[in-house]
Amino acid sequence: MWSAASGMVDADLRVGDVRWSQGRDLDALVAQCLAAAMAETGEVPPLAEVSVLFTDDEAQRTLNREHRGKDATTNVLSFPVDDMPLPPGMPCTLGDISLAYETVESEAQAAAIAFDAHLRHLIIHGFLHLLGYDHENDAEASVMESKETRALARLGIADPYRPDQV
Repeated sequence: MWSAASGMVDADLRVGDVRWSQGRDLDALVAQCLAAAMAETGEVPPLAEVSVLFTDDEAQRTLNREHRGKDATTNVLSFPVDDMPLPPGMPCTLGDISLAYETVESEAQAAAIAFDAHLRHLIIHGFLHLLGYDHENDAEASVMESKETRALARLGIADPYRPDQV
């Protein structure tokens, strides 16, 4: 469990593909991303839990098909948990985030950006979905992208929506 200015978050990490953990400290990386996102939103309960699955395209495709009806892989999926009253002192489960290694890698290469920079963006993106942010229309997308961009700036990462600055 680690803390951020706005509360405590317990991040449960599961690695389903060993390529994710080669040369990177996933615990520290996730903690940095969630802290940066929380600093931009201030919307995290005093105690919260998040699960992050680092998987491959095949598993991600299965999740996407089973939960969203889309038979294709995708870079990140978020599965928010519905709000329900909890007894005092019990952690609030925000939901799950799942990332597909091959897709994240190919997108980073295609955009000519560092893998870990793209990964951080997607973790923040997924976490914002768990907090209720979305991009179904232009107004929602503008709010969400602004929070992503500011959270990434806290980590020293250029605005991914402005390719001229990457």
